[in-house]
Amino acid sequence: MSRMDKSQATYKRLFGDAVPAAYATDPDLQDILSRFIFGEVFHQGELDDKQRELITLVVLAANQTLPQLKAHVHAALNVGLTPVEIKEAVYQCAPYLGFPKTLNAVAEVNEVFAARTIALPLENQKQVTEETRFDKGLAAQTEIFGDVIAKMRDSAPANQKHIQDYLSAHCFGDFYTRGGLDLKTRELLTLCILSALGGGRPGEGPCAGEPQRRQRQGHLDRRHHPLPPLYGLSENAERLGLHQ
Repeated sequence: MSRMDKSQATYKRLFGDAVPAAYATDPDLQDILSRFIFGEVFHQGELDDKQRELITLVVLAANQTLPQLKAHVHAALNVGLTPVEIKEAVYQCAPYLGFPKTLNAVAEVNEVFAARTIALPLENQKQVTEETRFDKGLAAQTEIFGDVIAKMRDSAPANQKHIQDYLSAHCFGDFYTRGGLDLKTRELLTLCILSALGGGRPGEGPCAGEPQRRQRQGHLDRRHHPLPPLYGLSENAERLGLHQ
């Protein structure tokens, strides 16, 4: 199958018979975009359509490219992701993007759900209480990172110990323990969010070094396969260490 045929088949699978608006004004750019994203990048690696769309959603949320986010919420539903999976992917952004940007993304998701008559609110995915969020969060954190978490907590200065508690109770307790997505998927999405925020290069970005540290826990660079069209090929190469 040619690159053009792959592009057309993939686009139809994601978006149905919709025609990109850019064809009316910028057909050459749209052709380049469609054939690269849907004819090449979408066929690289071992991710399935659902995984690719989850990754796309969180990176678009991180970049605050909200019109494209809305389009890909439709695509996510079209490839079989559930409303809960979509919402949970966007919720997973909150500890890293902050609540204002996450709420911007949630508003776009809700507009699509309303247009497709998906009733809100969705089923509650909370699995912790006020009494258990810290302990369950710490357990999830330790499952991912191992003994390093206890060492970090022990070595934290007295005036920063509350930050360690925030990480365990809030980031991991409030979000990682939720239903709808398994722990492996949440960690894959977190790697992509951190990369989108500039954390893919050592020493740079608000989460500098974090993706490398997480990769050492056994996570693969397969997450980067869908990302070049979302924040640029050169940028992606930098984060994979391909530029000297």
